[in-house]
Amino acid sequence: MPSLENLKKQAKLVLRWHRDRYYPVAAQIRALLPRYSHLSDAEVLAHPFKLSDAQELVARQHGFDSWQALKTGLPTMLTQAERTSSRAVLSAAEPQLFVADIKASCDFFTQKLGFSVVFVYGEPPFYAQVKRDGARMNLRCVERQLIDPVLRERESLLAAAVTVETADEIKQLFLEFQATGVAFHQTLKREPWGAKDFIVRDPDGNLLLFAGPAE
Repeated sequence: MPSLENLKKQAKLVLRWHRDRYYPVAAQIRALLPRYSHLSDAEVLAHPFKLSDAQELVARQHGFDSWQALKTGLPTMLTQAERTSSRAVLSAAEPQLFVADIKASCDFFTQKLGFSVVFVYGEPPFYAQVKRDGARMNLRCVERQLIDPVLRERESLLAAAVTVETADEIKQLFLEFQATGVAFHQTLKREPWGAKDFIVRDPDGNLLLFAGPAE
């Protein structure tokens, strides 16, 4: 269950999405706030929308009629959840990249992207893992390319996506990678949905997305 602090962050994110005209949020607003139900997506995004509206939306997502009701009922909801929940929690996800040479791939991640090697397995090596902060990548050696390289380039088929928390960090990361001379499939770009991202191409052609908020 989320904490009150996380719920506040969710409300601020909804407010920012509305301000940035992120169309998927219009459907949420229309579905959860009756006063917006008769409006089109464009009308929802053009309509005045305050932090209190975003907080009400988050409250309704969690089964409360208002933000105040959510704040009042949250402690009880958290206590009940702790007593009854047996749902497994996913702690991490590790994308697997198919590469032709484990050593060359490890060298790329450590020397160009600032990762460190967690382990290398096999003799000769056919599997490895690299990490940087909370991001981990598993590297699997294969004899031939498993994805059509032309299709991958044309459709920008991503092998992995890595996120940072702030706009400053995504810009800093882009400049860091630019300085090491990596190949970019896409340079730093602001997306319509309120994110900034760029795509790095590794030596095997795998496309790695790095993304963060635009502001």
